[in-house]
Amino acid sequence: MNQYHPPVADFLMNTAVVDCKHPQIQILAASLSGQTPLIRAKNCFDWVRDHIEHSIDFHREEVTCKASDVLRIGTGLCTAKSHLLVALWRANQIPAGFCYQRLTLDGPNPPYCTHGFTAVWLDDWGWYRCDARGNNSKPGIHCAFTPGQENLAYPTIYNGEQTYPDVWAEPWPDLLAAMEKLQSISQYRSDPN
Repeated sequence: MNQYHPPVADFLMNTAVVDCKHPQIQILAASLSGQTPLIRAKNCFDWVRDHIEHSIDFHREEVTCKASDVLRIGTGLCTAKSHLLVALWRANQIPAGFCYQRLTLDGPNPPYCTHGFTAVWLDDWGWYRCDARGNNSKPGIHCAFTPGQENLAYPTIYNGEQTYPDVWAEPWPDLLAAMEKLQSISQYRSDPN
């Protein structure tokens, strides 16, 4: 994991997908504030993990991508949840970005899917990767905000799986394009991107 200080502007920017200047995101971000960036970061992480339902776990069919839509609808795949979490951090002036894994969808064999999670810049820790995927509905997953100890939902254990080491300021364009084409979560389950 790279510990270089990020180009702050890149990791604080408002974009079409990470719409951190959206009024509802600004209101929620303010309500999750704390006395230090570490407390604000943890509050945002816990809120997204615990309040936004993972689409597959909760049998939701809505497809969300843009952070404000994830907030409004209350559901999203891991990648969509990461868009909202990064937007909340950026709304609180905490540099944040995106991380990805290539995982098998279910078990040791293909098909593969892309799992999205986040990284936040904490002055005392550097880049801290964390995964707000959600704990409530999938046995064996316990994601927590524990700077100094990476706590991802999925280890890479099968052939072909990998965790990419970089932190991106923007979501992967090909992944966004694939998400925009989805009509339902059932469609994703039958042909994961």
